[in-house]
Amino acid sequence: MLSLQFQLPAERPLAVLAIGAHPDDIEIGAGGTLLTLAESCPGLRARYVVLTGTEERHAEARHAAAAFIPQAADLTVDLHQLPEGRLPAVWDRVKDILEHVAHTWTPDLILAPSCHDAHQDHRTIGEVLPTVFRDQLSLSYEIPKWDGDLGRPSMYVPLTADVAHRKVELLHKCFPSQASRDWWDDEVFLGLARLRGMECRAPYSEAFISTKTVVQPLTRSQGTVAQRTVRTSAEALKT
Repeated sequence: MLSLQFQLPAERPLAVLAIGAHPDDIEIGAGGTLLTLAESCPGLRARYVVLTGTEERHAEARHAAAAFIPQAADLTVDLHQLPEGRLPAVWDRVKDILEHVAHTWTPDLILAPSCHDAHQDHRTIGEVLPTVFRDQLSLSYEIPKWDGDLGRPSMYVPLTADVAHRKVELLHKCFPSQASRDWWDDEVFLGLARLRGMECRAPYSEAFISTKTVVQPLTRSQGTVAQRTVRTSAEALKT
């Protein structure tokens, strides 16, 4: 297993775009990654985009964004009310929203649903995303569900035990409306994180799919092989 480090932009803070079909998608799929980035990247700039939700759920999403990226120097939360469960039928509106984001925000890293996700809303975003963003590193997160669609991820973000447990603590705190769901519990969230951690030799991990990644040629620095670096075609970042 080859570990790759991402380089931070040299002249400005890291910019992260997190996209979810529903409130809680981002945090379930990439909450530990956001907590890790917030701690390790001072001055982080972040933008949340959630495409569906009621007023109650939107309030939860705002709370969660602030909780999962507490050190962000700049946090923007965009909340929309597209019909839940019907995003394939409003594909053009999904495209319009994401294109507006692309015209007003230039992220280094995108965290979003996968085009292979069994949920139609998640899948629609995953299908539209690469038609809008073509010059950023995009990581597709996974969400455990009844459909049983967990696949074989290609990239991992290791999490410490403290971060993994903090993620689960914040999920319960920020999304009380979901507490009655039979799959909403510590064992599901920590179990998946532990399994993905085992796959990358870490205590816990979140896993992602990257459909296109450019690896720059290895170079030598001070007589030793330099760290392997993954870059987007624009700039790179460090996780």
